[in-house]
Amino acid sequence: MADVFTKKVRSRIMSKVQRNSKPEQILRKALFRLGYRYSLNHRFKELNFKPDIVMVSRKVCIFVDGCFWHRCPKCFKAPKSNKGYWLSKIERNSERDKEQNSYLSKNRWKVVRIWEHELKKDINKSIKKIEKAIKKK
Repeated sequence: MADVFTKKVRSRIMSKVQRNSKPEQILRKALFRLGYRYSLNHRFKELNFKPDIVMVSRKVCIFVDGCFWHRCPKCFKAPKSNKGYWLSKIERNSERDKEQNSYLSKNRWKVVRIWEHELKKDINKSIKKIEKAIKKK
């Protein structure tokens, strides 16, 4: 089944979903409390993307991946309706994640991807994962 919205309308809807999610807010507050400073608006023009959190001086990009949107291997549940649309959209998200990781690694950025469920389960573990990337040379 085709999307019921035009590309422009769908893009506007999705732009509201993608940024500033509750898990992102929780992680940002925790990092800020610990004294880490970051940017939310750093754009990589070559691939036209903005990571959720960027520590420019440390060359660390942090992504908070939603379990549904990025097909978490642990807790992803396929949609029951409009499967063709959603599965191709989610597959493209996964491909884009790999492209971004590759681009960032080639340009000597450290990439940290945190699943939404990891943050909910144990934020301290997620913070340690970020700190490990920060300390890595």
